Amino acid sequence: MLHRTLGRTGEDVSILGFGCMRLPVIDGRRDRIDVPVATDMLHYAIDHGVNYVDTAFPYHGVTHGEPGMSEPFVGGALRGGYRDRVLLATKLPSWSVESRAHMDTLLTGQLERLKTDHIDCYLLHGLSAELWGRLVSLGVLEFLDSALADGRIRHAGFSFHDEFSVFKPIVDAYDWGFCQIQYNYMDVAYQAGRAGLHYAAERGMGVIVMEPLRGGRLASRIPSAVQALWETTAVRRSPVGWALRYVWDDPGVSLLLSGMSAMDQVVENVDLAVEGFPGSLSAGEHRLIEQVAQVYRSMTKADCTGCRYCMPCPSGVDIPDVLAHLNDACLYGDLEGEREVYAIRGVGKASNCTRCGQCEEVCPQHIAIMDHLEEAAGILE
Repeated sequence: MLHRTLGRTGEDVSILGFGCMRLPVIDGRRDRIDVPVATDMLHYAIDHGVNYVDTAFPYHGVTHGEPGMSEPFVGGALRGGYRDRVLLATKLPSWSVESRAHMDTLLTGQLERLKTDHIDCYLLHGLSAELWGRLVSLGVLEFLDSALADGRIRHAGFSFHDEFSVFKPIVDAYDWGFCQIQYNYMDVAYQAGRAGLHYAAERGMGVIVMEPLRGGRLASRIPSAVQALWETTAVRRSPVGWALRYVWDDPGVSLLLSGMSAMDQVVENVDLAVEGFPGSLSAGEHRLIEQVAQVYRSMTKADCTGCRYCMPCPSGVDIPDVLAHLNDACLYGDLEGEREVYAIRGVGKASNCTRCGQCEEVCPQHIAIMDHLEEAAGILE
């Protein structure tokens, strides 16, 4: 397992972090984590060198406003000495904060669920221009100062979902130890993007990358046109290997988070993390990856990463699932097969959408979800 330094925090971190947003579940229910399987996965990762574990208030929850099951799972799974072997990260639910005092209440609850007396890396979750302005007005910087001073948190950072023009003033507003941004070979100019990565790294911040596989879409059911490109190179790698190596190739990246949902994914990612040196991809390999990205961009309808922040839908639409079917119908050229699979679902269909707009208000990717649902209903139903 290779290691890098997490910016000015000085922490030595594994280049692979364990993200706890997509853990294996029972009966398809996000709030029912398969605890034995997920625990084995997390322990395998830590036993093989992973030392950064990331969770958050809403992960594996039913609603975005209530605490999910990820934090309690992590707290339980890190017993038996595992807690002392990792940097533990969780996040202040920015959208739920009501007052300065409420921030302390939320953090206290997180410490209890995680069964610890401190959070190593504490993030303001999913900052946008609107959320940042509101949090500052409520005193979030004073809250961070206080929590750092009394040891409830050791390092302060933020995760981000907005444009680069919003990212820069947030970086400059506080003595952050690190930030977390979406970055992969499809998203070099999206949100903070490569410009934000370098802006933060040049100012001494650690940079943690989320969605290196775009919610798994760069790793599974590879379109034939993409696979044909991967097979043109003498050095053969899996699609996962290409995607992770692309992120690790940038020396400004401290680590990437993988939201693994099966043991084979953990094993593969751990194996890949022994070769993720910065600057190790050739110019020709970078050109190949850009060709792959262009093919994906030409075939993708909705840039959904499956984060499920849009759920639950008040009309019962399974939005990420519908958008995945829409994308697959376009990516793989099997419209009839996709319609058949879609029809089996029975409920949660796109045609149930009433265009209330609630999903688009919370989507970190700023997807025109309602329009895509209308298109999905026309194509798939």
